[in-house]
Amino acid sequence: MEPGYLGYAPGVTVVVLMGVSGSGKSTVGAALAQRLVWPFLDADSLHSPASVAAMASGIPLTDADRAPWLEKVASWIADRRSVGESGIVACSALKRAYRDLLRQADPALRLVYLAGDRERLEARLTQRRGHFFPAALLDAQLADLEEPGPDEDARVVHIGGSVADTVEAVARALAG
Repeated sequence: MEPGYLGYAPGVTVVVLMGVSGSGKSTVGAALAQRLVWPFLDADSLHSPASVAAMASGIPLTDADRAPWLEKVASWIADRRSVGESGIVACSALKRAYRDLLRQADPALRLVYLAGDRERLEARLTQRRGHFFPAALLDAQLADLEEPGPDEDARVVHIGGSVADTVEAVARALAG
């Protein structure tokens, strides 16, 4: 596969890899971005220090906490469009309203939902080291999660295989 090509209309393509913590958004996003030679943003890097501290302490974020963060993510997406550059962003985008906000930055935004069962997600979170998000917050994210509706044209990729397998599944889903 050529760098930057996913088999659909040429031009700027911004992809949001969404899902709860532990679904592999950052790992898969970085690997996919490397494969496509596209810029990558891990939206976690845009959280305020107060939000990071809250999550690290086991306090779930509210919509109000997430609003400035989502605005920063939307700005990154809009910047890709304005400079004519494709990109990939790993962002939980748990609620429809969050995804709607991101689509305001790019109406052609492509969504890929990395879906997994609670047991697999929890296992990944408990094995993860050096990340501020504790496994104890998984239930809060699952409660907030509004899976994409049919009208959102999201691609669903079920997690569970290797990173390479998941990247390949995402690439196929985007090309289909």
